[in-house]
Amino acid sequence: MKSLIKLKYFVFLLIVLFSVSCSRADEDEDVLSQEDISNIILNVQDDITGITTTYNYTVNSTTNPDIKLTDGKTYTVNAVFLNGNEDETQSIIEAKDEHFLLFSFQNADIDLKRIDAESAVRSDGKRIGLTTKWTVIKAENGKNPQLVLTLIHDASSVNEEKSGSVFGTVQGGETDAMATYEISNL
Repeated sequence: MKSLIKLKYFVFLLIVLFSVSCSRADEDEDVLSQEDISNIILNVQDDITGITTTYNYTVNSTTNPDIKLTDGKTYTVNAVFLNGNEDETQSIIEAKDEHFLLFSFQNADIDLKRIDAESAVRSDGKRIGLTTKWTVIKAENGKNPQLVLTLIHDASSVNEEKSGSVFGTVQGGETDAMATYEISNL
């Protein structure tokens, strides 16, 4: 008899646990999970020459692309997120209130301004950061200069301002994707 009572409590406990647990799988289909991003591409266009160079970061790769920049130059940079051959950037724009990019320039002195099209401006007036303008003061400003680009999902608040070496801050949320790019002076 005691076994039957224990079994009933155990089954009840399991039902309660399953009913209150939540995961990203329970969210809307338009939410982009980290597993859905295979590549993060930065298309870096020299504003004077118009020449665009593509830097493709492959998720879980052992090597990082090396972005070649020239001190004193300005570049327009477009970020593209892929799942295999499928472009997921539009999914990010469609769920723009749930996404925000952080740009952490480490040992590189680069000024960044978000210049996203109106379609990539959140309802709070903040730009996601899919299109940015980089003004290079000093590409190599220490050992191992790099950019860590992070796509944040579902932050409770975001700010475009620079904090330390990071352009953008968030409260809450989680990482949808992260890419590291080396930076060198051309």
